[in-house]
Amino acid sequence: MRVRAWGWNPSGRRRWGILALWLGHVLWVFLGRNPVASWEKALGVLSRPSQIVSARLENWKYQRGQRAGNHQAAEAEIKALRQRVEYLQTTAIADIQKITEAEEAVRLLGLKRQLPLETRGARVIANLRNAPFGGLVLDQGEDIGLVPDQGVICPEGVVGRIWSVVFQQASVLPLDAFNASTAVMLARSRATGVLQGVAPGKAEIRYIGRQEAVQVGEPVFTSGLDRVFPRGLLVGYVTAVKPRDQELSLEVALAAPLDRVHLVLVLPAKPPMQIQPPSAPPPQLPVRGGK
Repeated sequence: MRVRAWGWNPSGRRRWGILALWLGHVLWVFLGRNPVASWEKALGVLSRPSQIVSARLENWKYQRGQRAGNHQAAEAEIKALRQRVEYLQTTAIADIQKITEAEEAVRLLGLKRQLPLETRGARVIANLRNAPFGGLVLDQGEDIGLVPDQGVICPEGVVGRIWSVVFQQASVLPLDAFNASTAVMLARSRATGVLQGVAPGKAEIRYIGRQEAVQVGEPVFTSGLDRVFPRGLLVGYVTAVKPRDQELSLEVALAAPLDRVHLVLVLPAKPPMQIQPPSAPPPQLPVRGGK
């Protein structure tokens, strides 16, 4: 059996011993007289990669914590800004409503000064025009002497007439109601007819002879024949002329904004037929897009 030169036998053990002595001598020569410093230097060199990795990991954790803190602070700031914006929007809406009502009150006061009648102001507290047999509800009633069939107007034109009255409220039958009828006349020919409601914001004039020359856009005023409104109050503007058998059917766009009226004037019961009417505002034509 062949003996291995580097096996665990007397010859191999001598070889391993000589190799260990030689490596120890080389190590002693390499380390010198102060092996501790050399070991520390070697360990420092070996540990440098792990130190770099550890430092970068700590820096990443710190930056991540900073980003998380900044993100939470940003979210809190955004939430506070959203609450502030919502508050400002609510305040702005309330201010717009107050400004609009104040402007309407100023215009109503100007109308009251122009009319030589003893009128009373009232506020619309409910608009029930879209309900069956609905109308407008005022915050005044029998407590200030209101009675049925008193005319109701606003700065833009005629609104309607009082339909029923209780102690502190009154319901108004608007001009566009199907069961509403008002005596009116045309601005040019002074031909008289009866205005009847047909749709929200629209009405129709009946009993105008075919011989009358009526133009689209012609103003329509109260005639005073129904003894509810005096003559000369603006009702609306003719939007279409349709001939019938013995008469003309005139479609009218009402001047009063019945959907958004808030303040009105109540005329006295059975006012005089003829008064000095207030000046009529110019008709509001639709704005077309484009240049």
